[in-house]
Amino acid sequence: MAIGKHQGYEYSRTGNPTRTALERCLAELEGGRHGLAFASGVAATAAVFSLLEKGAHIVLGDDLYGGTYRLAESVFGKWGLATTYADVDDPESFERSITAETRLIWVETPTNPLLKVVDLGRLAGIARARNVLLAVDNTFASPYFQNPLRLGADLVVHSTTKYINGHSDVIGGAVATNDSRLCGQLKFYQNAAGAVPGPWDCWLTLRGLKTLAVRMREHEKNVRYLAEFLSAHERIARVYYPGLAGTRQHEIAARQMRGFGGMLSLELKGGRHAVERFLAGLRLFLLAESLGGIESLVSYPAQMTHAALPESQRRKRGITDALVRLSVGIENVQDLRADLENALREM
Repeated sequence: MAIGKHQGYEYSRTGNPTRTALERCLAELEGGRHGLAFASGVAATAAVFSLLEKGAHIVLGDDLYGGTYRLAESVFGKWGLATTYADVDDPESFERSITAETRLIWVETPTNPLLKVVDLGRLAGIARARNVLLAVDNTFASPYFQNPLRLGADLVVHSTTKYINGHSDVIGGAVATNDSRLCGQLKFYQNAAGAVPGPWDCWLTLRGLKTLAVRMREHEKNVRYLAEFLSAHERIARVYYPGLAGTRQHEIAARQMRGFGGMLSLELKGGRHAVERFLAGLRLFLLAESLGGIESLVSYPAQMTHAALPESQRRKRGITDALVRLSVGIENVQDLRADLENALREM
């Protein structure tokens, strides 16, 4: 029997043309040579953690998505992964946390949910000097506003569910890198473990990417306006947003980012009861776990995105019962302000 010429694809878990198009696009956007698509942001994170051998040690930023904490502690921890959490406001705390077994530093910037900004150039220098990989979760910034590979990171991770897709209708994740050896290891894991997106999910994500620039500009314009308004409101104890001038976070963000994103967090006066009344009073901001879509969403980290953290850990990291997180959409900004004003009045 004659065997036909190989066309480059043999099984869709291993690869398919639509996924290849998405992976090339994501790599290009991040300024990387290699991109890999996964079925979710957590699957992409698991792929990076899979680069480590049993007994390895990872240093993570202390302000991070609760799902990443759960993955590190409850899944990979059972397989021998050791963890230390460093203060994202203090790059030297990462260096102090490195041991002979440390193989990876993992950070988000801006962080979830406190919108802290990590000095990536400084942290990359520490990682290189100690021969440790640096992985950066760039989900909040998106490649439109920040490119960690160009700042010295070895790996960039995204939940493409969020800003990259932008329409709240697909789940996905991605890893980008310039290192061919790391790409080969991740590609092997991708095929072997199989947590990959189907062609339709890839197509939806590519569709969303076509409007990334337009959407990110509108997200940022709206959130800047609302951050200024909320900072002066008598019922707000604190606003977390790197676009507010006069803070250390703003200074770092202005150096390494081209914009400040579409997320902000608020600490309300009055504690949990005030939060309950605030959430009940919202009409345009929908209560939901996700972020990064064209519609505005509100999340309560203590019971939603960061419920996996023990209460003592949440409080230690500044995730109080009075904290809410806003994903500001691209609706009319005056409508969004009116919605927030009405909800604050209900407190």
